Amino acid sequence: MRLKRICCTLLLVIIGSFIVISCTGKQETKNNMETKYEKGTFGYDVDYLSEKDTGLIVLKSDDERAQLILSAKYQAKVFTSTANGSEGNSHGFVNYRFFDAGIVDEHMNGFGGENRFWLGPEGGQYSIYFAPGSEQVYDNWHTPKAIDIEAWGTKNVTKKEATFTKEMELPNYVGRTLHLEVDRRITLLEDGQVEQGLSVTIPEGVSSVAYATENKITNRNDFEWTEETGTVCIWMLDMYNPSDEAVTVIPYNEGEEDELGKVVTSDYFGEIAAERLIDEEGVLYFKTDGKSRGKLGMNAKRTTAVAGNYDPVTKRLTIITFDVHPDDTYLNQEWNPERDPLVGDALNAYNDGPLEDGSIMGPFLELESSSPGAFLKPGETLTHRHNVYHFVGNMNDLSSLSEALLGVSLEKVTSVF
Repeated sequence: MRLKRICCTLLLVIIGSFIVISCTGKQETKNNMETKYEKGTFGYDVDYLSEKDTGLIVLKSDDERAQLILSAKYQAKVFTSTANGSEGNSHGFVNYRFFDAGIVDEHMNGFGGENRFWLGPEGGQYSIYFAPGSEQVYDNWHTPKAIDIEAWGTKNVTKKEATFTKEMELPNYVGRTLHLEVDRRITLLEDGQVEQGLSVTIPEGVSSVAYATENKITNRNDFEWTEETGTVCIWMLDMYNPSDEAVTVIPYNEGEEDELGKVVTSDYFGEIAAERLIDEEGVLYFKTDGKSRGKLGMNAKRTTAVAGNYDPVTKRLTIITFDVHPDDTYLNQEWNPERDPLVGDALNAYNDGPLEDGSIMGPFLELESSSPGAFLKPGETLTHRHNVYHFVGNMNDLSSLSEALLGVSLEKVTSVF
């Protein structure tokens, strides 16, 4: 009996020890989330988003300085990235306010994400956001659930790459339902791959994080997508944090308007004020401070397939590159079914700002690219590649990259407004 009592006592001590360890571990994790990483750092976002998605995927470079947060639960987004490990700045816009509110929005669930997969057109005759015959106004606008709130499947994950997939059926404005399969691969790039891909040398002292996205859609209908049935395009949107001094830079091909089309469409949400958009010697400069809502677009003949944003506050130079096919047909995304659906943009840029009622989703800024219209026969696939490069360092070092990739110095960028 005495031996039995000793064994029971030991068992209770062991169980009690596990309880203490378990509780202590949880408390330490909680403390880490509250105090270890400041808001605005990558580590903070890893901790925060891990509570929203227990299956969060983090890709890491060999030295673990460059990292990405991916989520299958949240539509295969790249939520954010860092060039300097957990304590480095988090580059993507994460909408904490929307997450914390815990609501489901019937129009769009704005979780954020520095690179997200969407499909167009948003408006017009082929729209997949408006029901047939409905007036194309906000009250009738609904983002397809497959790219808004539904989880995606994961096909493959390694330390530096992940592939996601999703099948979806999308009713469109002309009354047809398009059945498609999406495959999306995200690959973290090492510095050597960045230098080779961009034909640049990363200066000493500059940190970088970069990734390539390959996005495919396949026609799973038993009919061809035509001008009569309507079709879709791949639409990539990158959301970043703005600052009072951030500027988007868009080089473009100069030439006659009757040959290349107009340089820019600048009235998506009302005309962008002249003091916020400057056109100078083949380069557009767009003030992206998150204080005035405006969107611009550029067609496939004008864009050089590269755009950038410089933020001197966080010492970040962002470059995007993307596939462009100047002779192909791009879709009109304006909320106007009277417009020609076969005349649209390949590149867009957005600056967030308050709505008329004073509310605001962000603030954030966006760089966007679109594929041509997917006029596909059953079983055919369209692919659109969109790459993101962030460089962090002092202005002089970053300026050499800006000159090589955007054709302008950062001294020019910081003084243009």
